[in-house]
Amino acid sequence: MSLETVRQFFLTNAPDISVIVTEASSATVALAAEAHGVEPDQIAKTICLRIGEDVVLVVTAGTKRLDNRKFKDRFGVKPRMLDAEAVVEKTSHPVGGVCPFGLPTPLKVYCDISLKNWTEVVPAGGATNAAVRIEPQRMATLVNAEWADLCQ
Repeated sequence: MSLETVRQFFLTNAPDISVIVTEASSATVALAAEAHGVEPDQIAKTICLRIGEDVVLVVTAGTKRLDNRKFKDRFGVKPRMLDAEAVVEKTSHPVGGVCPFGLPTPLKVYCDISLKNWTEVVPAGGATNAAVRIEPQRMATLVNAEWADLCQ
């Protein structure tokens, strides 16, 4: 179901972008980079976080880690990751396939500036073996993301 909602998102919003489904799993940054023949930091990983009562998505370059100080300075609280069950509930995507596309209800999305180092990134596509190739700015525009400096 999740893969289909992502496909529908692109059919509606960016029909020139196809969801790529591979035989190989892309559930981790290393597996995804290998499956798509890109550098690990070109994998745009999506993290589902709770900020107070709100749930947000943060999309970062694959090997980057959230910087707790930058996050707290920006949002006033430390980031709290959702567990796998809550991630599926909020996004409809399984862990390893989480992306900012095809969500059941809109969530605020933040794209870390680490993504701007690349002309093309590869975020997941709603399944652990699905992804898309997209320019970072276009991804941010399609999901109404805000750019932020949140990583180490």
